[in-house]
Amino acid sequence: MKTLPQKNKTEKKSLTNSTVVPVRFSEVDALGIVWHGHYLKFFEDGRESFGRQYKLGYLDVYKFKFATPLIKINVDFKKTVKYGDQVKIITTFINSPAAKIIFRYEIFRESDGELVASGESTQIFMTLDYELFITIPDFFEEWKKKNLVI
Repeated sequence: MKTLPQKNKTEKKSLTNSTVVPVRFSEVDALGIVWHGHYLKFFEDGRESFGRQYKLGYLDVYKFKFATPLIKINVDFKKTVKYGDQVKIITTFINSPAAKIIFRYEIFRESDGELVASGESTQIFMTLDYELFITIPDFFEEWKKKNLVI
């Protein structure tokens, strides 16, 4: 009989958020399907929901005098989504030793659970004076210690 492995007290856990959003009329094209550019908005919806749950939202970061601009984003399209559908966005934090915030996304059609898109984004830390911050900010290191250790 196969059993699940026991977790070590210092083992890292995965931070994941799930949110459901409706497909809005303004997000579809003349065929009634979501225009490809709006998947980036779904990723944004996922990041905002993750930020609210784990206290890593834009305003949380801003309190420490930082912004986190996107430097990389990719999307893999799998299926179409139509006006009237709802999508479930699963957003997972990917831990990195670099001064970056990396998220992985999976978007599912809520009605049948079909995976419709997946992707990943990378954000960096920038001071409010628009200077790149190449080391992990202290507040983010503390956030990781608090949230990633079981």
